[in-house]
Amino acid sequence: MPLTRWLAEYAWLPDRAEPTRDVLIEATDGRLTAVTPLTVDGPPTAGVEVLGDAVRLPGLTVPGLANAHSHAFHRALRGRTHDGRGDFWSWRSLMYAIATRLDPDTYLALARAVYAEMALAGITCVGEFHYLHHGPGGTPYDDPNAMSAALVEAAAHAGVRLTLLDTAYLTGGVDGAPLTGPQRRFGDGDALRWAARVDAFRPADEHVRLGAAIHSVRAVPAEQLATVAGWADRNGLPLHVHLSEQPAENDACRAVHGCTPTRLLADHGVLGPHTTAVHATHPTAADVALLGDSRTRVCVCPTTERDLADGVGPVRRMADAGSPLSLGSDSHAVVDLFEEARALEMDERLRTRRRGHFTPVELLTAATVGGHAALGWGDAGRLAVGQRADLVTVRLDSARTAGVPPVGAFFAATAADVTSVVVDGRPVVDGGRHLTVDVPTELRDSIAAVTAKEDS
Repeated sequence: MPLTRWLAEYAWLPDRAEPTRDVLIEATDGRLTAVTPLTVDGPPTAGVEVLGDAVRLPGLTVPGLANAHSHAFHRALRGRTHDGRGDFWSWRSLMYAIATRLDPDTYLALARAVYAEMALAGITCVGEFHYLHHGPGGTPYDDPNAMSAALVEAAAHAGVRLTLLDTAYLTGGVDGAPLTGPQRRFGDGDALRWAARVDAFRPADEHVRLGAAIHSVRAVPAEQLATVAGWADRNGLPLHVHLSEQPAENDACRAVHGCTPTRLLADHGVLGPHTTAVHATHPTAADVALLGDSRTRVCVCPTTERDLADGVGPVRRMADAGSPLSLGSDSHAVVDLFEEARALEMDERLRTRRRGHFTPVELLTAATVGGHAALGWGDAGRLAVGQRADLVTVRLDSARTAGVPPVGAFFAATAADVTSVVVDGRPVVDGGRHLTVDVPTELRDSIAAVTAKEDS
């Protein structure tokens, strides 16, 4: 790949409290080779005017955003579940109804559109928490990893990187109840058979990496937690787990095991720097200390957590205790990492009735470096030499951002303000349009294919 150069009107460079004006960014073979500010304490230098071969990036350019927690098929629920009463558990039955209708072909079409929607929002890497493994009734496809392969292909078409977090989902409750109904599609029988299936899937594509996930303490028996965690550790892969998303999960774990889910995970060797706890909405003070002391990462999904009435977790306390933060769009009620980022601050204000908990740099870090690290891409998330050439440019002249200083973009911009996205040096979005996918049309058609019977 030849040398490519971009001239960013503003770029948010590492270790800077606010964006820098007039930055020349150069890349070869998908890696940043030079990041050079051209303005120092004054107007642009004359050099800015003669960079005729550089692609202009008007607005604010930030590193690629990382969506650390996705369930792609949940996107089909948007607009179909928001007007009813109930809670997480009643919503879950609607989610299962979508899961029953998917096969490798329809999932490929849906995920391709969803990942392309993410690209339009500035997301260059996604972590897919993938547990929809088998056919109806739990019968494996001829290729037991056909659904995984569909997700890998979908990400390639959309132009984003993927960490496929293959998820162990073995039981229907903390008490070990068997999987029933649509849940049977998720299960492999036990952790050893889960590991054997995942071992057989080794995609060679450069845009994908594997990871592992424990769905929750509800879905993996205590005596099998170490098997999943050990598989991830031996392979040097990230491990994710839904944790304390609901008070009912905590109560059930205490009733069966006499401890919180966090304590159970700690006792079975699950916590650590390569593990990401997703949600962590209802931890105790002791849980916060366990997560922080072990440097376990925490992925927060604010738009989903409020959509499902989950609650607001003690995110600032978890960060202060030592847990690096990342962000996810989870059920995709909203696909907007700017919204997820500022919700860290806004939700903390609601919880504490005080302002000023997270700096703009901390929000940027959670949306970029934090997410990439949680997904096993330690070479992405910063505009620095040697990093992957992922560039996301946000316009500063929209109705939302006009008059806003660049440092305030995370409190003003939305996904609709993204104009340009480059992934590994390759343009994916230009002028606010995806270069290869007609996103609205493909979303409409792929969702119709799995909801037509329901809506008729």
